Amino acid sequence: MTDIPRLTSAVASCLRIAISWMSGDEMNPAAVAQAVEDIQGDDRWMSQIWRELFSPLHALNFGIGGDTTCNVLWRLQNGELDNIGPKVTVVWVGTNNHEHSAEQVAGGILAIAQLLTSRLPKTKVVVLGLLARGEWPNPLREKNVAVNSFLRSWLPRLGHTQFLDVGAGFVHSDETISTRDMFDFLHLTAAGYRAIAKPLIDLLLQILEETPEEKRASLV
Repeated sequence: MTDIPRLTSAVASCLRIAISWMSGDEMNPAAVAQAVEDIQGDDRWMSQIWRELFSPLHALNFGIGGDTTCNVLWRLQNGELDNIGPKVTVVWVGTNNHEHSAEQVAGGILAIAQLLTSRLPKTKVVVLGLLARGEWPNPLREKNVAVNSFLRSWLPRLGHTQFLDVGAGFVHSDETISTRDMFDFLHLTAAGYRAIAKPLIDLLLQILEETPEEKRASLV
C-alpha cells in the first residue's frame, strides 16, 4: 500500500470499516474495537518519571498494560473521550499486536488518530513510533520498523497529527539492545524511559508554549 487508507469523516463509519486492505473488501482486524481487562502494567520505572516530568503538565495516563490498537479503540468509543478537551494527546500503541501485519498495525494506529482528530478537533495528536525489541534482530523488530515507516507516510495527511520517533540509540552498532535500556529486551528500565521522555517532553513543551497572540491577550 503506497497511499493512505480510505477514511470516512464519520467516526462510526471509520471504526466499522477502519483501514481497508488494498482490495478494499476486507476489514482490518487491528482496527476492530475490543475491550480489555484493566490490569496493572509494568510501571515500576514510569511512575517516578511520570510524576517528575508529566504530572506538572496536568497529564492523564489512560494506558493499560498489554494494550493493542483494538483495546484503545474500544475505550475511545466507550467513554474515554467524554468531558475532556486536552491540548495534546499522545498515542503509543501497537507493539502488542503480535498477530497483525505491519500494515494492519499501522492502520489500527491511524484509525485511533482519525478518531481523536474527529472527536477532539482542537487537540493536537502525537503518535510515538514503536521501539525496537528483542536482544538481536528478529521478525517483530522488523515489523515495528515497517509500522513506523507506514506511519511516517500516512499521519501527516490527517492534519493536527505528527509522528515522533523516540527510539534513537536503543539499537547499538552490533544491532543488539542493552539490558540497561530494556531489562528483558522489551520493557523499559528507568534509563530507557528517560531516553524516550526527553524528545517527547521537548515536543510537548513546544506545542504547549503560548503563541504571541495568547501572551498579548493575557496582558489585557
